[in-house]
Amino acid sequence: MSIHWLLFVLVLVLAAQAYLYRKRALARVGYERYFSAESCFEGDEVQLIERISNRKLLPVPWLRLEALMHIGLRFERQHNLSINSGEFYQSHQSFFSLLPYTQIVRRHQIRCIRRGCYDLSSATMTSGDLIGMSPVVKRLSLNCRLLVYPRPVALEAIPLPSHSWLGDLIVKRWIVDDPFLVAGVREYRYGDSLNRINWKATARSGGLQVRQHDFTADHRLMICLNIDNDEKQWDAVTDPELIEQGIAYAAEIGRYTLGQGVPTGFGCNGLLTDGGQEPVRIAAQSGNMQLTALYETMALLLLERSVTFDDFLALEAEQSGQATDYLLITAYVDAKMQRQIDKLRELGHAVELLMLRREEEASHEGA
Repeated sequence: MSIHWLLFVLVLVLAAQAYLYRKRALARVGYERYFSAESCFEGDEVQLIERISNRKLLPVPWLRLEALMHIGLRFERQHNLSINSGEFYQSHQSFFSLLPYTQIVRRHQIRCIRRGCYDLSSATMTSGDLIGMSPVVKRLSLNCRLLVYPRPVALEAIPLPSHSWLGDLIVKRWIVDDPFLVAGVREYRYGDSLNRINWKATARSGGLQVRQHDFTADHRLMICLNIDNDEKQWDAVTDPELIEQGIAYAAEIGRYTLGQGVPTGFGCNGLLTDGGQEPVRIAAQSGNMQLTALYETMALLLLERSVTFDDFLALEAEQSGQATDYLLITAYVDAKMQRQIDKLRELGHAVELLMLRREEEASHEGA
């Protein structure tokens, strides 16, 4: 057989396999991707699991999967994984070769270095013939989400006001007498009501004795975070690390108070991922489900303003009902905010401030 026939047959074979792979390379090739957990805390490690299968007789000589992921999730370097990082997103590529009717499962270690909501909603699959003459591209729609909760902090590390009720046992913080809880008796003092006199104890002691009531715990706590780090700020947060610190404080205080059985809520003048343009507000409730709701809300929180914080407090004053303890986490207090704080207090609510400070400012004040 002459060289011309050999070349002709070779070209024919290459063209045939190129045509075959162009039609069938990605047929019955399945792909799914998911995280080993639906949620975690900032600083934790999770696994990103890729599962790809070839459910046909034709082998797949090469397959490349490409996807974008936010830099808040950091890949550990691994074999068969190429990563290119940009300012906000990183591109990662996985390479596969699949025999007929086979499945490959690959696990990637991911470190969650930033709080947030991470959706991996799409990927691009590319394959082709044996020599790469006719690549075929397919875009995949995926449903893969990871919620990263705020980083854990110790309650003792939070700079609560020295006079704060959070400095005492949580059940003792409200100075409101409950007529149904009697803790004992004490001597009569000027101003005590006559209906509180305990006549049996008075007869025994020879002096007027009144019933001592315990404190009630019927108030509720609303933790409100100001997303603005400066009163001259426009819409964009200029000091995200300071606000992230405030979110971490809010998460830990919420965890603590809910653990003590105190109905706790959360509000913020920021925005939620896919949550429209309304301010964030989770009404005060108790229980483990409430803690999960707070964590998830904080994971979904974007550092973008919905309304100014004084407008947010005005909305709180309008919709607040029973007496509530407000803990405001903010980097500053201006005149407009102070007027709304005074209004909340006039309505019978207790208001305390947790001021956010940059590390250098806190060090200077401590010195």
